[in-house]
Amino acid sequence: MASSKSVTEQTNSKDNGALNSPTTAKASEVTHHAVDAVAEKAAVAEDTLRKTAASSQETLAHKQEEIKQQLQSSYSKTRELAAQNPLATAGIAFAAGVVLTALLRRR
Repeated sequence: MASSKSVTEQTNSKDNGALNSPTTAKASEVTHHAVDAVAEKAAVAEDTLRKTAASSQETLAHKQEEIKQQLQSSYSKTRELAAQNPLATAGIAFAAGVVLTALLRRR
């Protein structure tokens, strides 16, 4: 047991020597460049995705408002038509009830 260095110290010494080798340094440099390139591409993709999401949100909000206005307009026109023609409205309601009842009885 006259060994001046323990097994752990010898292993650490070998590892440190490997970390200082030109091959390890070159591999480390190439890896860092690859990671940096991927990070740049990911940042661009994230920015594009965020812009697209914001644009889509604005477009959907605009379309939602348009549809809401169209529904309100249709509702107003329907109420106006029903008020002007109460007999036709009652006839349409009756016919719709007859059709619905016939469809439900088939099952």
